[in-house]
Order: sequence, then structure tokens, then C-alpha cells
Amino acid sequence: MSIKVFADGANIEDMLEAHSSGEVFGFTTNPTLMKQAGVSDYEVFARTVLENIKDMPISFEVFSDDLSEMHVQAKFLASLGDNVYVKIPITNTKGEFTGPLVKELVDAGIKVNVTAIMTIDQLKNMKECLNVDTPTVLSIFAGRIADTGVDPLDIMSEAVSMFSEVAHWEVLWASPREVLNVYQAENIGCDIITMTPSVLKKLKLKDKDLLEYSLETVKMFYNDAVDAGYKL
Repeated sequence: MSIKVFADGANIEDMLEAHSSGEVFGFTTNPTLMKQAGVSDYEVFARTVLENIKDMPISFEVFSDDLSEMHVQAKFLASLGDNVYVKIPITNTKGEFTGPLVKELVDAGIKVNVTAIMTIDQLKNMKECLNVDTPTVLSIFAGRIADTGVDPLDIMSEAVSMFSEVAHWEVLWASPREVLNVYQAENIGCDIITMTPSVLKKLKLKDKDLLEYSLETVKMFYNDAVDAGYKL
């Protein structure tokens, strides 16, 4: 595949397994995934991950709601490793645009992953804040856009066109709901897609014979019914 698959999660065992699988080219985390994985110490988690994964980009997210404190956290996270991308949300919880903060960071050479983007206007505004010399990822939450009943393909296609002029400005398809999204993202020229471990495993199904898959599914239902001892 031409698109780069990034593993999305915060379970260190899953991350190390993905790293050794040869199927992924980077990693993304966020505070919600870390909480779900039982991470209690952010710094210890980040340092442990970076001790074990040195050759792929890893995104760690700031969690402050104050823009000046976000800047402090971003500098600290960036200092942990050369392969760190600092995730900055497109706004804080008050809806304040983080573009000026992102500009400060990228102008200082800090690699940034701008996250939770969902509109073309957000992308246009953020583009004005980027630096052509600093690698930057634009994470567009296509899955959440689709959750609202809107097909994300038009937005994603426009984003790819908008940022294609600079090689190290990369568009990321975030929150995919199914493996089909990988092929959709690849077809429109998206640079990166994130995938959870459960979705990653389904990549092996590419080009699987559908009649064979149907029979396997029927056998699964039958065996589960037998194992459960169901009777009518």
C-alpha cells in the first residue's frame, strides 16, 4: 500500500507488537486512549514507549486547556525524542483557535500533529500557520464526520489537494470505522491512516475469497452455538 498505516492506541504491549509486525509506520496516542489503557503517569508512559520505539514517528498530545501551558507541555514532549510529533487540538475547549500556538512551535522546528480537525475552514486557517520547513500532520477525524451522516471523502480529498504542495505536510485520516476506509484513503492520495489493533488485524483479509469467508462465518456461528450448548 502507498498509504502509511499508524497504530492508534496506548497499550504498550500492543504498540510493541505492531512495531515488530512490519505493518505500521508510526503511532498515535491521546489522553482518552491512555486513560482507557490504564496509564497513570504520562511521562513514564512516553519515556517507556520512546525507549522501545526509536525509528518511527509517535504522536503525544498536550492536555492543558490554556494555550500558554500547551506551549510548555509541547516543548517538553518534543524534548523527549526526535521522533516525537506533538499533538495540538485545533481549538481548546473554549473554541479558541490554536493556530498561533502551532505557528510558534513549527517556526521553532517542533514537529506538530494538529488533531480533531473536521472542517475545511479549520484546515484553511491552520495552513496559514504552518512552516514549509517543519514536518506537520493534519489529523482529520473522517470517522466522526461520517458519524454525523456526512460522507468525509469530499473533505478528505480537498485536504489532500490543499496540503500536497509541501512533501512533509501530511494528511491523516483519523478515526476509521472499518478496513474499507484504508482503501478509500489510499485512493484519494491520503498520506496516513490510523488504525486500532482490532482494525489492524483485519488488513490480512484483503482479497480474501468471499465464498470462503462466508463459509467460515457460517462455521463460526455453528461452533459457537454448539459450544454454548443451545437447545430449542
